[in-house]
Amino acid sequence: MRQLDFCMMLTLDGRGRQFSRPMSNNGDVEFDGNSWFFTYEQSDKVKQIERNPSVSLSFQTEEMLFIHLYGIAKIIKQKSMLAEHWQDSLKMWFPEGIETPGIVMLKVEAKKIQYWHKEDEGEWKL
Repeated sequence: MRQLDFCMMLTLDGRGRQFSRPMSNNGDVEFDGNSWFFTYEQSDKVKQIERNPSVSLSFQTEEMLFIHLYGIAKIIKQKSMLAEHWQDSLKMWFPEGIETPGIVMLKVEAKKIQYWHKEDEGEWKL
């Protein structure tokens, strides 16, 4: 997981409809069971997570390793937490850094991870 940055994040709206979008850990992938993503507070994904914090993250490598992570998302607004996970490359989307109006961070705490790689498959429950 430490080498995987990009994933597809799936959320649910209040009617049970699924929404998926690409997300990046922006190089902050010291995986300890948690994934971190910066976004804007007014985004649809944040509104969906406020209603239902259950999310799925799907990763794929060039070597055909597929990983599905089921977790619980939490919206983080504390500037100290944002600063801890900040990467300068994020200025492309958040030009004022952690002082960008409306910036928040999503913490996804893994509850279960499944993987598939050629004939091998398995899961971890955290």
